[in-house]
Amino acid sequence: MIPAAFDYKRAPSVYDACELLSQYGDDAKLLAGGHSLLPLMKLRLATPSVLIDVGRLTNLSYVLDAGDEIQIGALTRHHTLETDPLLKAECPLLAHAASHVGDPQVRHRGTLGGTLAHGDPASDLPAVVLALNGTMVIRGPRGQREVAATDFFTGFLETALEPDEMLIQVRLPKTGGAGWSFQKFNRRAQDWAIVGVAYAHGHGVGLINMGPTPMRASAVEQALSSGASAADAAAVAAEGTDPSADLNASVEFRRHLAQVLVRRALVEAGV
Repeated sequence: MIPAAFDYKRAPSVYDACELLSQYGDDAKLLAGGHSLLPLMKLRLATPSVLIDVGRLTNLSYVLDAGDEIQIGALTRHHTLETDPLLKAECPLLAHAASHVGDPQVRHRGTLGGTLAHGDPASDLPAVVLALNGTMVIRGPRGQREVAATDFFTGFLETALEPDEMLIQVRLPKTGGAGWSFQKFNRRAQDWAIVGVAYAHGHGVGLINMGPTPMRASAVEQALSSGASAADAAAVAAEGTDPSADLNASVEFRRHLAQVLVRRALVEAGV
């Protein structure tokens, strides 16, 4: 399908992007890699009257060592996340998960910030950032603020971003040699996960496609903190979740998959 007509604006800086967002309000959307927004526009599920192109803001594409944490620019491509040596050494969960996003075409165009700002519960990387207790850095006309990943995803395809704000950076703790695992069940390699799990020892467990938002497996985390075994912790993986049924899976199947994949993740990570 062809998207509805829209005006195109290119933002030469973050400041200009926020100014344009303030000017056009809810009628505007930011365009980075386009792999989240454009499919919605083609299906007329999103009909912005103005697209603000931020894809050329190269100063928002980076992976930096910042002591105990890693700072990642919002326009960093998935392929960069997959191949960056610092991430492979200090935050391997993100690097590995990024290698499973879509196909090479998607990974060379899609951006970390675009994926997170889209807030799709079926997307891989929001669950990873949740599992790592990441922090989002947001810029807008009122200045800069930080939002914990656990507070960032507020509803189905909704986030804590205000209409005139832009996600500019993601901060993640270094995990070094701590155990981690990424498990994803889908029918084809490039498909969305029917269910997925991201686990980072000492941080948390993120779930993919188990509710209307990207979410933490709180019951699993509580069980682990109480000394439960991998099997016992995995048995409560579906508690507090709200999966939906579709052509790929029933609610019951998704709950079962969550238990199976959480157990695999915990065992692989050495729990």
